Amino acid sequence: MNCIIRLLSEAKKYYWRLAGAVAAIVAYTAINLIGPGLISQLVDLLTGNFSKTDIPRVQQLAFLLLGTYLLRAVFRLASDYWAHYAAWNIVAEMRVKVYNHIQNLSLKFYRDKQTGQIMSQVVNDTAQFELLIAHAIPNILSSILIVAGVALLLLFINPWLALLTFVPVPFMVMFSLYYTRRIYPAYRQHQACLGDMTAALQDNLSGLKEIQLFGRQASASELFSSQTYRWRDAVMKVVWLGGVYHPTVESILSMGTVIVVGFGGVMALDGILSVGDIVRFLLYLSLFYAPIATLVASVDSLLQAVAGAERVFALLDAEPDIKDQPNAINLAASKGHLTFKEVDFRYDQDSPVLDNITFDIPAGNMVAFVGPTGVGKTTIAALMTRLYDPQSGQVLLDGTDIRDISLAALRNQISVVPQDVFLFNDSIAANIAYGKHTATRGEIIEAARQAYIHDFISSLPQGYDSLVGERGVLLSGGQKQRLAIARALLRNSPVLILDEATAAVDLEAENKIQQAIQQLAGNRTLVVIAHRLSTVRRADKIIVLDNAAIVEQGDHDELLAAGGLYARLCTSQIT
Repeated sequence: MNCIIRLLSEAKKYYWRLAGAVAAIVAYTAINLIGPGLISQLVDLLTGNFSKTDIPRVQQLAFLLLGTYLLRAVFRLASDYWAHYAAWNIVAEMRVKVYNHIQNLSLKFYRDKQTGQIMSQVVNDTAQFELLIAHAIPNILSSILIVAGVALLLLFINPWLALLTFVPVPFMVMFSLYYTRRIYPAYRQHQACLGDMTAALQDNLSGLKEIQLFGRQASASELFSSQTYRWRDAVMKVVWLGGVYHPTVESILSMGTVIVVGFGGVMALDGILSVGDIVRFLLYLSLFYAPIATLVASVDSLLQAVAGAERVFALLDAEPDIKDQPNAINLAASKGHLTFKEVDFRYDQDSPVLDNITFDIPAGNMVAFVGPTGVGKTTIAALMTRLYDPQSGQVLLDGTDIRDISLAALRNQISVVPQDVFLFNDSIAANIAYGKHTATRGEIIEAARQAYIHDFISSLPQGYDSLVGERGVLLSGGQKQRLAIARALLRNSPVLILDEATAAVDLEAENKIQQAIQQLAGNRTLVVIAHRLSTVRRADKIIVLDNAAIVEQGDHDELLAAGGLYARLCTSQIT
């Protein structure tokens, strides 16, 4: 119930539309109530002393009936449109709301999440809201009003016969409660299986290159097939339960018609009721049971919507652990002076990644971090940009703890060129300008020149308007890295972090990237994380990490002369 109330609170701005939809349904049904009265009058007229003088009255009844059918169509159209207008607008707004929320969640949230599952929650689960808003709520409210109105009419025609028609209702209610307890877990399982299937599809499409290279098409197909058939089984369970439920309810309710035919027929023979009254009672009886059947059907829509809403609200309730302090500073510009003071960090409770790390990077200096794989080099870059916060210690920018700076302001001071460059399926120009959407074409070209990528771009048939493909698939590793450097240069932040910028490129591309890096030296603070040590030889300071700690610091010549880990790493790369 809390889930339903919360979902309805999201629909506040559309309450008038929903009220109009309910009012239109009520009007639609009220007009329906006129029809049986008109037909019963016709029956009484035809079974009485009918003569040609009554023909105008018959024609009048026919025109009145036609008018009710036309009005009924108008109100049905109004109800359907207003309800669906509200529903699909709410679905769209909830999707945007969920997206805006999840893009602000920190990376810690995504460590144990599948992208496909989150996509299913954003797309598939929010779509279930339409069932609640456009179907369940209007149908439930209008059905309650209709049942009450028709019940009064039945009682007015004949109280005893009316009470007999109510006999099946308690049995229907008890059976519906039993069904609800069975169907709700089935709907939850259905939504979860849909998410698993979407996640499997997303993983396989993202890893299609690896699947083909390693010849794992059969196993990938088996994985997706198993998730698909689990979803199918969940769907079939819902279908089976609904298949048992709905005919059973219809059978229970049809007993009311049997009662009316049996007892009403006897009353007509005894002269207690006229034939017209029996016809009118039977016609009203169908109007009485129809909204009850609608209420029953609305249970399905309601439970399916709640099952989806639970998963959506689980996302919305996830709190970002990286967020602005109440009085965060909006830093306009920084010098680029970075400091770590006794920083401890771990992803898992028992596995320290950084242990009591302290270092200082003066503004305008080029400092490199080297060491074996997995010693925390990339983690240091993540802490600088507050993708994570340390468990203890401080990260300072120009002497200010970065936790006291607003996230937007902090990240405006730092640009990052990651090892795994992500490019959007857009033009080269748009990807370079991603960090500065107001950039002119001239500024984009100048950044590309500084990154030694302009000549390549100019050689393309469409130049800067060439598309890069999904994730930059149409470009080589070195070309993507240089585009990323151009993107970072265009942003012109005081601090530039280059995370393994030459790790996945050939020698020619590495030389061009190194030239681009040297162009930047002295103009801004450069933080270089490198596995290939040729990239860092000209750094003002090289910090060597091992076993979660700093084991050496100095420039290239000093560290070579020391004969420690850095010297051994250099020797291994030369040989």
